[in-house]
Amino acid sequence: MGFQPMHSRLTGVLTKEIGSTGSEARATDMSRRTERLASIIQQELAAIIMHELHDPRLQGLPSITRVKVSPDLSAADIYMTIMGSKGQQTAALNALQHSAGLMRTRLTKSLTIRSAPFLKFHIDENAKKEIEILDLIRKASEETAEADRKRAEAAAASAGEPSQNPVEEARSAEQDSAP
Repeated sequence: MGFQPMHSRLTGVLTKEIGSTGSEARATDMSRRTERLASIIQQELAAIIMHELHDPRLQGLPSITRVKVSPDLSAADIYMTIMGSKGQQTAALNALQHSAGLMRTRLTKSLTIRSAPFLKFHIDENAKKEIEILDLIRKASEETAEADRKRAEAAAASAGEPSQNPVEEARSAEQDSAP
């Protein structure tokens, strides 16, 4: 291929992109790149935490729920869930923040980018909220089932039908047959 001026090469690239301008294509490429980098960081950090960090404050089985990388790739927010009490969670979070430099060094060696983003660790409040909501749904379901059972018993009692409980039926039969 012979020499082409820069503007004609760019024009050819832009015309191949159907329905998008160059800035839109770059924005989607950047978001794909940050998503891919976040996924790799999540996997690598999980391996580092499990195999290389031997801090006694990391007792509560920390797990990475999600990673958000800034668009300029300079910082990454790592959201964690940590089993244990509030004090154990705080201690584990402090241990992770204390070892962020070591993890960043390890990431730089394993990633194919010039420098790894700065790591900021956070407790994932969304996971706590999800668990609380699921507990509330479970409790509401149990209360509804209990209310339905009581309504069915009341309807059976008002209709003159025997109760649905076989233990109560056996006791009443024994009392009726006793002299």
